[in-house]
Amino acid sequence: MSKKEGKRVALVTGGSVGIGRAAAIAFAKSCSKVAVVDILEEEGKKTVDNIKEEGEEAIFIKTDVSKPEEVKNMVEEVVNTYGRLDCAFNNAGIEGDQCTTADCTVENWNRVVDINLTGVWLCMKYEIPEMLKTGKGSIVNMASVAGRVGFPNISAYTASKHGVNGLTKTAALEYATQGIRVNAVCPGIIHTAMIDRFTGEKKEALEQMKNMEPVRRLGTPEEVASAVIWLCSDEASFITGHPLAVDGGFIAQ
Repeated sequence: MSKKEGKRVALVTGGSVGIGRAAAIAFAKSCSKVAVVDILEEEGKKTVDNIKEEGEEAIFIKTDVSKPEEVKNMVEEVVNTYGRLDCAFNNAGIEGDQCTTADCTVENWNRVVDINLTGVWLCMKYEIPEMLKTGKGSIVNMASVAGRVGFPNISAYTASKHGVNGLTKTAALEYATQGIRVNAVCPGIIHTAMIDRFTGEKKEALEQMKNMEPVRRLGTPEEVASAVIWLCSDEASFITGHPLAVDGGFIAQ
């Protein structure tokens, strides 16, 4: 969208750190007013400050995406502040505990699925009606290469991300004739705090991660953010229901 057409309104969940922060900043740079959403208040406000320092508009909304009432209020606050909702990046997620399927606790399973999958559904449940009011909108959901292939020892995470891809395809078909596009991004191994937790920040473990990628490096949050911005742009107007791999060739192996 050009500046002559006015600024879009974009919402980014999990916008306090990592890929979410990079996406929020990228939306602002691409002529959008941005609602940064997270449970991490201090870090979320830092993202907003970064955007405002560049002369752009942003607000922070503290929200737990696994709680229906908070998600409903989140969307209402965006619309009350900016008048509409044009784009949403439903990015909030957690990796959960590393364990085999049989050793995964009920608590871990429920927590991961509640945030990663139910959270995405709740966001769309309240985002889509607002987009229908304007007859146009673009949603990008955060999946993963673990939503395209299996991964040992993270069964809840892998199941939740496969679920996100299925949910994305279903919503895309439901609203294809109503001006709303719904896609997903499936990042490979991106160097974020999540990966640092996974490797324990050990150099040898990090090198192993790099060697898992055909390009022999980790991706950056900014590279995923660029894909999100493109999917939300008019350049991607004929793309919906697609789980876009941003993975350095990982799933091509």
